[in-house]
Amino acid sequence: MTVPAPPQAAPGQAQPQKDSAPAVLRVPPPRPPVVHPSTAPVIATMPPPFAVRCAQLLWVVGIALGGFIAVYLFVIRETQLPLIADVVRAVTEGRPEETYESAADIIFWIFFTAIVLVVLMQITLLVSFMGRRRRIRWWQLATFLIMVCLLLFSRELVAVGERGSVLFPLLAIWCGIVLLALICSVLPPAMTWSARQYDLRPGPTGPLHSDL
Repeated sequence: MTVPAPPQAAPGQAQPQKDSAPAVLRVPPPRPPVVHPSTAPVIATMPPPFAVRCAQLLWVVGIALGGFIAVYLFVIRETQLPLIADVVRAVTEGRPEETYESAADIIFWIFFTAIVLVVLMQITLLVSFMGRRRRIRWWQLATFLIMVCLLLFSRELVAVGERGSVLFPLLAIWCGIVLLALICSVLPPAMTWSARQYDLRPGPTGPLHSDL
């Protein structure tokens, strides 16, 4: 038994064409994430800017110099007390000698105690400054103003004699270092660093957990 052949088109007629519609490509669905796409930021320990480092270094140098001045002043105490008494005697004459000696003791110990308190305050304020406490710069400025008063006070009463004459330039250098530290601490990078309070970075990504 023979199978009949398909009918042929007559000459001059177009051949029937098959369906040429393009095949649709199937895109696989996106895979579900295996990590958290976003996590809460965490506090990071980042180095402070250069201006803050400069201010910190200057404060440390100034504090060390202030401590040296206090020690040096205590060492020359026996030499300075008679000279301070002579200064007081030149101001008011005709008093008993014990009065001048007592006045010299009072002036010396007030000056010495003020220097020690300024050094201790600057140590505490430096720790607070590096901890980004607010309004610390105003307190640091107050210590600078106290230092200027001590500088002027020493020139008249304490920085006298051969050994005492060294105190005035040392106090002037101390004031200059502290002034530079204050200038560095108010530069824009340092102000931004203090206002930010904390350094944040993106939290670490971790695997998703499912209870199913």
